[in-house]
Amino acid sequence: MAHSEAFDLVIRNARCVTAADTFDADIGIRNGRIAALGERLGAGHQEIDAEGRYVLPGGVDGHCHLDQPMSDGSVMADDFLSGTRSAACGGTTTVIPFACQIKGHSLREAVEDYHRRAANKACVDYAFHLIVSDPTPQVLQEELPALIREGYTSFKIYMTYDDLKLSDREILDVLSVARAEGAMVMIHAENSDCIAWLTERLIAAGKTAPQYHAASRPMLVEREATHRAIALAELVDVPILIVHVSGREAVEQIQWAQAHGLQVFAETCPQYLFLTADDLGLSEHDHHGAKCICSPPPRDKANQQVIWDGLQSGSFAVFSSDHAPFRFDDPQGKFVAGKDAAFNQIPNGIPGLETRLALLFSAGVLGGRLDIHDFVALTSSNVAKMYGLYPRKGSIAIGADADLVIWDTDVDIEIRNEKLHHAVDYTPYEGQRVKAWPRTTLLRGEVLAQQGEFLGAAGQGHYQPCGLPTPAKPRVRSA
Repeated sequence: MAHSEAFDLVIRNARCVTAADTFDADIGIRNGRIAALGERLGAGHQEIDAEGRYVLPGGVDGHCHLDQPMSDGSVMADDFLSGTRSAACGGTTTVIPFACQIKGHSLREAVEDYHRRAANKACVDYAFHLIVSDPTPQVLQEELPALIREGYTSFKIYMTYDDLKLSDREILDVLSVARAEGAMVMIHAENSDCIAWLTERLIAAGKTAPQYHAASRPMLVEREATHRAIALAELVDVPILIVHVSGREAVEQIQWAQAHGLQVFAETCPQYLFLTADDLGLSEHDHHGAKCICSPPPRDKANQQVIWDGLQSGSFAVFSSDHAPFRFDDPQGKFVAGKDAAFNQIPNGIPGLETRLALLFSAGVLGGRLDIHDFVALTSSNVAKMYGLYPRKGSIAIGADADLVIWDTDVDIEIRNEKLHHAVDYTPYEGQRVKAWPRTTLLRGEVLAQQGEFLGAAGQGHYQPCGLPTPAKPRVRSA
């Protein structure tokens, strides 16, 4: 292709930021990919002047739940249309939700169902993690290896929730498949029996309000399960990623493992930086605390600092939303079991796809807590690497998909749910102020969102098969 041929789009005067570098350049885009980076590039059929603003790779949200079937009768508020529209307006151009195996059903059945749910709806690109809840011999020996080779190269396992949890023996079996096939394993680490024991006693004592959700899942249940997950992975000699880490006790286990040379990666989420246990309610009659019920629960202010420290020190590899959208005022939402439901009958999860990047950019980068290159790594580059999408996603480089976000970093915006684009009737971050917000979001060179307005279309997002993630490879050990 001749260099004189016009670009489809040129972004002028961009202050480009990757996980490693900052540089000023024009970005030339052809056929949805970055074709040139340089000064005074030739003409484009379309042009955007970034006017010296930061231009970052599109966000990759490696942990979100969209249109996932639930066993308790609740229904997620966001499908692939509303959820990915919200992602685009928040600067995220790739999402990786979960195809969840239902016990008694095959894993492939879950994948096929999920493709149907996403088809012709997704506005941003997407891949799928698997959730393995029923590791039968058929799943372990045939389905899981085959699916990994087809591009579903990451999966999640649970140590809690009755309809999802695996025994230690089952976890070892699944980790063994991951090691043999080169897949990345995500682990939800909380001790199920401890939670059940505490929950029974709280409810027997009449302590059923949302605020007691935190009391039923103290940090030690996360610490114990994190320690056990690390030990099981060490036994099999396979890398793992501990998801949605909430506070000091689990962080200490992870840092111990990392200091001892184990390949233990960790993820955290906005709720552990911007919410506390107080958001679950301060009285027996505060049902609004249901809005912030998630597991592990938010901790206290001191633990927010521990999470910030972990982001700064590199203990955490990725920062995800764990978007799990249930409406508050909806009989199929948070109160599917009735308005007076006990905390353990309230669906777990909070929305956060659209607010993830702005909250971290504002409080982290502009607040002086986080280097901008680390921000790119945590929210995009590392996520793409962790799940086999790099360098197609997560970078500003020749040949990469032109998934780009032009940032406004001198704004003063109050987060209000009425301004967001998800289908949830609240945001847990209502009223919080941010100094940064995506100005323009581009997916493969097409403008998806501009100054808070969604300009994309249903079906614009493409399914992305994933390669084998480099971080999932066990280290070669010397004799």
